[in-house]
Amino acid sequence: MDYREVTGGREFVARLDHGRDWREQIEAFAADEGIDAAFFFGLGAVQDAELYFYDQDEKTYFPETFEEPLEVAACVGNVSHLEGERFAHTHAVLSRADGTALAGHLNRATTFAGELYLREFDTELERAHDETTELDLWPL
Repeated sequence: MDYREVTGGREFVARLDHGRDWREQIEAFAADEGIDAAFFFGLGAVQDAELYFYDQDEKTYFPETFEEPLEVAACVGNVSHLEGERFAHTHAVLSRADGTALAGHLNRATTFAGELYLREFDTELERAHDETTELDLWPL
């Protein structure tokens, strides 16, 4: 395991804007506030969503699109840099009206309502290509 000790910096609570993309709002907020590394939690509801599933054998993401209202039962992720831009690596558990759950890497979702807690770290993290997984990971 690679690791680095970090200390927490600023903490924020935010309400996401209705009708805007969930993940893009986090990235824009991080850019506006100069946040180079952070961890966040969120909850709320979305009008649609695109989740990615990473196939470990094929080493590629497969998208699944859901064009329906969904509750954001849990959303967790982190902010770092990817190819020089702020990237919100976001995972979500979404629920349907019947209580069934969908989960995965959240690529995009149209926000109906969302609340977010974000804690900044005192470091900058830049993702780099990992040969073993073919993913862009933190090189700690």
